[in-house]
Amino acid sequence: MLRTRVIPCLLLKNESLVKTVKFKEYNYIGDPINTVRIFNELEVDELMFLDIFASKENRNINIKILKDISNECFMPLSYGGNIRSLEDAKKIFEIGFEKVVINSNAFNNLKLIEEIAKYFGNQSIVGSIDVKKSFFGGQKVYSHHGKKKQNLDVISWAKQLENAGVGELLITSIDKEGSWEGYDVELIKSITKNVQVPIIANGGCGKIEHISEVVKKANASACAVGSMVVYQKKGMGVLVNFPDKKELKRIIS
Repeated sequence: MLRTRVIPCLLLKNESLVKTVKFKEYNYIGDPINTVRIFNELEVDELMFLDIFASKENRNINIKILKDISNECFMPLSYGGNIRSLEDAKKIFEIGFEKVVINSNAFNNLKLIEEIAKYFGNQSIVGSIDVKKSFFGGQKVYSHHGKKKQNLDVISWAKQLENAGVGELLITSIDKEGSWEGYDVELIKSITKNVQVPIIANGGCGKIEHISEVVKKANASACAVGSMVVYQKKGMGVLVNFPDKKELKRIIS
């Protein structure tokens, strides 16, 4: 296992996998079960599934597809997408997921994180923050898959989530997502300097050098990868893949 976790972050829409660019248009990637089988063969250490329309459309969690994924998967799993209660979290853990990812529903109910942390432990919760630059250059927090702007400072919200009990934070740059241009290193650095929990950088990874950069320059504890592991290259067709672990280890160390 790599010391720095590199986590394929897979986006669910109904029972299919899709990939977005800057949280907008989405392209069909394939069947999640077949994708899991490929990642099993590639011996990936961890997978994250995010239902990007669950909160946006206020839909119930699709337990059926998550159960099918869990039954097929050999590695630890995390799930995010309209988790509204402790009971929702229990259902996800009962079918074999190790972590839940909380984003939109934390804004109106921070106690949800406290309840899950108390029941399952801090290590079971990933707090998720979606960030987009404003017209004037500042960073703004968004929810509901980028649909709603929240009147919150990024650092302040990260600290609130940390104090509520999250075990780590997933920080996604909306501007970078699907761009292949690299992570928002300055954004990640600003958060790692101000919180104690591990930070998962997300949005923009296009090559393994981007992983090395955000780990070394911004002290990210883990990196989520999307486009790079579901496409052959930028602008090319679907090809589920994962970087060579020896090469990753060499470039990160």
